[in-house]
Amino acid sequence: MPSSLNLNTLIKNMFLKVDWESVLQHIASVVIQLVLLTVVLLLINWIGKKIIRHIFKTGLRGTKATISPKKLDTIYTLILNIFKYILMFFWIYAILSAIGIPVGTLIAGAGIFSLAIGLGAQGFVSDMVNGFFILLEQQISVGDTIKIGAIEGRVTYVGIRTTQIQSTDGTLNYIPNRNITVVSNKSRNNMQALMEIPIASDAPFDKITKIIDDISNDINLEELQITKKPAILGFANQNDGTLVIQIAAYTKPGAQFNVKNVLLKDYLSAIKDAGIELPK
Repeated sequence: MPSSLNLNTLIKNMFLKVDWESVLQHIASVVIQLVLLTVVLLLINWIGKKIIRHIFKTGLRGTKATISPKKLDTIYTLILNIFKYILMFFWIYAILSAIGIPVGTLIAGAGIFSLAIGLGAQGFVSDMVNGFFILLEQQISVGDTIKIGAIEGRVTYVGIRTTQIQSTDGTLNYIPNRNITVVSNKSRNNMQALMEIPIASDAPFDKITKIIDDISNDINLEELQITKKPAILGFANQNDGTLVIQIAAYTKPGAQFNVKNVLLKDYLSAIKDAGIELPK
């Protein structure tokens, strides 16, 4: 019983010796510093983004710069990403410093990369390194149609950590840069539009090829963005044994799908109007 009273007395004396006014003043000072710092960084973030947006969306596009719009969009998203991470670093550094954690001593003692690895950021470093080389080698740009593994679509964002690809059905795919090993870019060279028309073995081949040639000669190449006029490649068999005649045209990147639909429709309609029956 006396020991219990002594313990209570000791705790009470400890609380009485604490200068609660100073403690509360220190807490209030730290909170005020953090609030002011957050407000300042938010203001810098707002002003910085407006300046970057003005430079890339108005300034550089208004000049006679040789940089393509796709490349400008890619650099724009990258700089915004870097700007965001720099502000986050300073915000976290200021918070830790304000609450008394010696961040500078930790970094000096362990090293920046050792500290990053200790915090489990190996994946983050890999993302940054791989993303840097992807941009340096100009493998992809915002607006390109690419395929990475099983994912295919249009690039909407290239960042330090991730690359975003929007599929044709609207799905937005977030791919860590460290997972990007093989990139199939479908927006750099002319693309092939391959059309296959099924025909019977006893069909009038000469008549069909003439119909196809006549239509190919009359199309508006510029309107359809065709870079090389359609030409008959020859005959082939499908997996089910159906005989097909193959026609190929080369288009600007992204126009191959529309060209295939338009020309295939014209070919089939003309063959049908000529009274030639095609296999179903």
